[in-house]
Amino acid sequence: MKRVLITGGAGFIGCNAARFFGERNWRVTVLDTLSRDGSDRNLDWLRDRLAFDFARVDVRERAAVDRVVAETRPDAVLHLAAQVAVTTSVADPRADFSVNALGTFNMLDAVRRFCPDAVFVFASTNKVYGKVAGARAELHGERWTLPDRPHGIGEGEPLDFLSPYGCSKGAADQYVTDFARIYGIPATSFRQSCIYGPRQLGIEDQGWVAWFAIAGVLGRGITLFGDGRQVRDVLHVDDLLRAYEAAILAPDAVAGQAFNVGGGPGNAVSLREVIAMLETRLSRRIPVRVADWRPGDQRAYVSDVEKLRRVLGWAPEIGAADGVSRLVQWVLEDRAAADRAGVAPAHADGGASTAADQAAIGGALPAGA
Repeated sequence: MKRVLITGGAGFIGCNAARFFGERNWRVTVLDTLSRDGSDRNLDWLRDRLAFDFARVDVRERAAVDRVVAETRPDAVLHLAAQVAVTTSVADPRADFSVNALGTFNMLDAVRRFCPDAVFVFASTNKVYGKVAGARAELHGERWTLPDRPHGIGEGEPLDFLSPYGCSKGAADQYVTDFARIYGIPATSFRQSCIYGPRQLGIEDQGWVAWFAIAGVLGRGITLFGDGRQVRDVLHVDDLLRAYEAAILAPDAVAGQAFNVGGGPGNAVSLREVIAMLETRLSRRIPVRVADWRPGDQRAYVSDVEKLRRVLGWAPEIGAADGVSRLVQWVLEDRAAADRAGVAPAHADGGASTAADQAAIGGALPAGA
């Protein structure tokens, strides 16, 4: 039986990944600090569905990381553990660096020494591209578009770190690809866009789509900063997990490479379009309040996912409307979890807000997310 080690395995993406690989007969080890609200509930949810090993370890603790990696000697590592709040990175850049940059280095170095053949997939971010100053946005009808980038923002875009969070994730991103080149580890960086889906609880890595869905189901209002025509590409977590699996099964193809992972142009939606999807699914109007644009708000960001399609044959299968409907169904089935999520109007870094003061991603819609 093959083994997979998932750091941040009690988070939103992590617990879904643990379920996904457990159902495919992988032996799963979840590594997590359980420090975020909701992670303990995700762990309980996992325990009801599969047998797995659990290590309560902080990726900043080198000796503890070494012990887990040496004991498990996994065939694959999904490194999802991270500090993901832009606001927190500004308030405490040292802590942000220690988790994102040093924590990733600790994981990479442990893999290098104890299981160098393990496929290492790093959950990077589109924040490494910054504001993408060269991408001109135009308003076409009811949505902002990128007329000069019809396929979206590609991996050839210059890296441009504009926050401590961007710097720490960007440094980790580069270490991943460099360890592949220097030490031969089959490691790859996935520069992820807006991921959404079930199990987005509490103040974890909440995407704006999930916050909108929770607000809609609970009958709470949504605040839009700007005109609501801002566009992002969205990707359901199940499609992301298929991409992880494809990378793990093709280590030679992905080693030393960085890939944009998102919904792509086919799943690019405006904020108002998502609200309309929710209203259709719920058969009721959602109260919307409009506030002024903020400096730095991005009108449009769409990932070019052609490289991932070309290399791994991967493409999103769950369309935005279908994915939003599935998300609503989960919220309806787990109202208690949604209530605990504490949705409330708050500032959001890039265009929309229902999250609790930008809890985990710098806002309901961070610039570029």
